[in-house]
Amino acid sequence: MENSLSNKISSAAFAFRGYNVTNHGKSPELLAHPAYGSILEGFLKQAGEICADATGKAVDLVECVRSRRPTSLDTYAEDISMIVAVELGHLLMLEEFFGIRYEDAQVTAGYSLGEISALIAGDVFNMEAMLMPILTLADDIAALAHDAKMGVVFSRGPEIDFAEVKRLCLRITSEAQGTIGISTYLSPNTFLIVGQGNTIERFKEIMHETLPKECHLRKNPHRWPPMHTPISRQKSIPNRAAVIMEKTPGGFSAPDPPILSCVTGDTSYNDLNSRDLLSRWSDHPQLLWNVVDKILACGVETVIHVGPEPNIFPATFSRLSNNIEAQLNGTSLASIGLRAVSRLVRRPWLTRLISSDATLLRAPFVEHVILEDWLLEQQFD
Repeated sequence: MENSLSNKISSAAFAFRGYNVTNHGKSPELLAHPAYGSILEGFLKQAGEICADATGKAVDLVECVRSRRPTSLDTYAEDISMIVAVELGHLLMLEEFFGIRYEDAQVTAGYSLGEISALIAGDVFNMEAMLMPILTLADDIAALAHDAKMGVVFSRGPEIDFAEVKRLCLRITSEAQGTIGISTYLSPNTFLIVGQGNTIERFKEIMHETLPKECHLRKNPHRWPPMHTPISRQKSIPNRAAVIMEKTPGGFSAPDPPILSCVTGDTSYNDLNSRDLLSRWSDHPQLLWNVVDKILACGVETVIHVGPEPNIFPATFSRLSNNIEAQLNGTSLASIGLRAVSRLVRRPWLTRLISSDATLLRAPFVEHVILEDWLLEQQFD
């Protein structure tokens, strides 16, 4: 099996996961593995030392993983350190035991914290340079979550206009009852928004004044650090991180392989702009859909999902594939029948996109590899 993945690497994309309410995945199994364990332990110890230096607290990430210590806002700094360590560990396991090199991939991407891991893996910055700014500010970032709620804005029919969602957020914020903003552009019919106080409820109250009547809003029950929204500015997170980054080494080479940034939705990193993009990473929405679209457009045939229990990227690709298969009721435009045509009415957002961008039709044929599962499935002599 390793040879088959090795043969696919030149047309593959790596996709790194971000912070979530569950962050362990199969990491305890990898830590206990006779072959992989020492690699993962090494990265966890290194990240733990950086975390301890930044926070001034004792940190034992090896024990956190071994005991499956639950995630909470109180453990935010430890959790982001652990995720980055595990993601980098996955890549070294892949190279050390199977000769599959990260830099041989066609392109890479990372959702939220995953973009930080991609910059480390691509030799733009080292782990300490990347983790230190966010860890130094971790307590303030987590503190902003105490009054922040997430909402999922979605439509089962028409496309949702990005500008109109942003306009509603700006209008509600101007009412001075709390800040609300787009956190992630998941797809043309799905957005994640994060707001303070009752701003999510206010969004639901007025959204049909400008958004299609088929739009809905569902509240997420968890508290989230409101990164990638204007809320982060309330504790000057973007500026403070930028000042720290000014004094860190690195940042003078383009990443290898190229990174599709969720800040811009494109391969924007070069040998000079990484600090600027990272300062925007703090308070700009994640353009996940743009990245998924670019992955398909550049001809990627395999997506390798890195990190413990990856969720956002696999779920987004899965929804898109399922929608396209249901839309077309077959494997090509030529196979559309009356039944499939009748379904076009139900997904007008997808109909429009397919008519203008046939690369989306590749989604059901892209192979997906959950790397932690793949590593554990391999047989050793």
